Amino acid sequence: MFFLLFGTRPTMTPVLTTHYACPFCGRDAPQRVYRRQTQFTVFFIPLFRFGSRHFVECSNCGGTTELSPQQVEHAIARTAQGG
Repeated sequence: MFFLLFGTRPTMTPVLTTHYACPFCGRDAPQRVYRRQTQFTVFFIPLFRFGSRHFVECSNCGGTTELSPQQVEHAIARTAQGG
């Protein structure tokens, strides 16, 4: 019998929701920004996170695009300004 005592698992955390035209479907729809981090676990207990990436997902068609850190900062600033 083999037990996996350690491993990794991804976690998706919603960061914000913004509005703009989707590059996939072309509709002006809410776009959700997510942070994906990989967790290192031992005995199913998360010890630390690494490998953070950001994605935007269209609420209309489900298309996803990876974002750079600068794009995420811009989206957060734009949402904070109300526009």
